Amino acid sequence: MNTRIACAALLFISAAHATERPAAFVDAAGVVPGLVAEMRYAGAHNFVGRPVDGYLRPVCLLTRPAAEALAQVQRDLEARGLGLKVFDCYRPVRAVQDFVRWARDVRDVATRAEFYPTIDKRDLFRLGYIATQSGHSRGSTVDLGLVTRADGHELDMGTPFDTFSPRSWPSDMSVSAPARANRAMLAAAMRRHGFRPYAQEWWHFTLNGEPFRTTYFDFPVE
Repeated sequence: MNTRIACAALLFISAAHATERPAAFVDAAGVVPGLVAEMRYAGAHNFVGRPVDGYLRPVCLLTRPAAEALAQVQRDLEARGLGLKVFDCYRPVRAVQDFVRWARDVRDVATRAEFYPTIDKRDLFRLGYIATQSGHSRGSTVDLGLVTRADGHELDMGTPFDTFSPRSWPSDMSVSAPARANRAMLAAAMRRHGFRPYAQEWWHFTLNGEPFRTTYFDFPVE
């Protein structure tokens, strides 16, 4: 409990001086040709079940270095007739705090069947699915999957985005062989251009050498 309080205090202090959008942040769609954006937290199709605080428009904001690296990934995938679809990019601190409030309300389980069918909501903090601080707030972390360029069809990744389950881990072997291959292809393309994966979410990547390693921003997505 003391650790969580300390993290929350650090989060508040960091965010207090980062409420203005720096010029270093850009709309990734203007940098990554053909990027498909389905910004889940700007709408109701997410584990909270409603638009999340801080998302005023469905825009993928990233630091320019992250967006430019993502453009290189997109160019790599074009040769296979594939492209990227983003689900979340920069995430304001106020959105993270909204997630925390939702997770603490154990009576609200309206989205459990889709997003955490095998997890007791009381365990979301303990298992690491919800945290008081997110790297997304630094602006160089992105959640994304693969689509076909011709029609925008999502490739099978084994689980949908934001499924709170060990099946979402990139290392999970219970998903189909094609899904494992798609996960590996996405991870390899992202690594080639400077992103590192996250061990518990196949969709989550952070730019190595991110420009704001210790700053957590709280300006709205608009």
